[in-house]
Formats: sequence, structure tokens, C-alpha cells
Amino acid sequence: MSEHVAIYGGSFDPITNGHLDVLRGTLSIFDRAVVAIGTHPGKKGLFDFGERERLIRQVIEDEGIKASAVEIISFDGLLVDAARKCGVKAIVRGLRDGTDLDYEMQMAGMNEMMAPELQTVFLPASPSVRTITATLVRQIASMGGDTTSFVPAAVQRALTNKFD
Repeated sequence: MSEHVAIYGGSFDPITNGHLDVLRGTLSIFDRAVVAIGTHPGKKGLFDFGERERLIRQVIEDEGIKASAVEIISFDGLLVDAARKCGVKAIVRGLRDGTDLDYEMQMAGMNEMMAPELQTVFLPASPSVRTITATLVRQIASMGGDTTSFVPAAVQRALTNKFD
């Protein structure tokens, strides 16, 4: 029997409880997940790729997720190209609300035109994490706010260190 693997792409700057929710959902459907961290040379994130990768690995360990079920890669082009390179057949996208659905449906349609062999799978975020965005987490943390409800403990520590 062949292994079912999906790619889950994003900036993960930083990984939030929302991302973790989608990753758990992905692993409930697929045998393995490739977490594809988007990196763009002209766009500086709060955390560099190495920091994001370490945080994701730490969160996976802390949450009891089997490390062998998650591969972490970087990509700086199209997600469909990264998916093809990894040999996956599905792209997983998390949905928080109707606005996400409208955008993600457009993206799925474009991806299907570029890579018809790939399926897009939408996973609705759990109600407790629907409002969380990495952008808001970064803003709250930069102003000294408490982000403990929005990110795993390892990320909270990293944010505190970054802004101290």
C-alpha cells in the first residue's frame, strides 16, 4: 500500500496554534505531511528559515507528534512546484472564514490549471483557533502583549526573546 503524503505550505512566521490545528488535521487524513516554509529573498520575516524550522520541530516534539510523520522544507517559488518536487498528490489549506475560502478557491483553481495532478484539500480551523493569524501574533508580541493563547509555549518563549 502506498503512503499518502500532503504538503502544507505557509510562512509559519511563527507557527501558531492555528497552524498546529491544521497540521493535526492533515495527519489525521494523511500518513505524512511536508511542511513547506515559504521563503522570499526580498521579504524579511521576524524569524529566519532556520528559526522557523527549529520552532516547528520543537512544537512537534512538545505536542507528541511523531517526528517521522513531518518533513520540513523551504521553498521560494510556487507551492505546486515544491509539491511536485516532493512527489505529493495533495495540497492542504486551512480555512478560518469565508474570506479565506474565497481566496483559497481562487488559488486552488489556479493551482489545478498549473498542476492538474494535485488535489487541494481544505481543512476548516477549529473554532478556538479561527481568529489567529501569524501577522496579528507578531503585532501583539511586538507591542508587549500576551500571545500565550495563540501560540505553543516554545513559540511564546521565542517571541519573548525576540522582543526583549
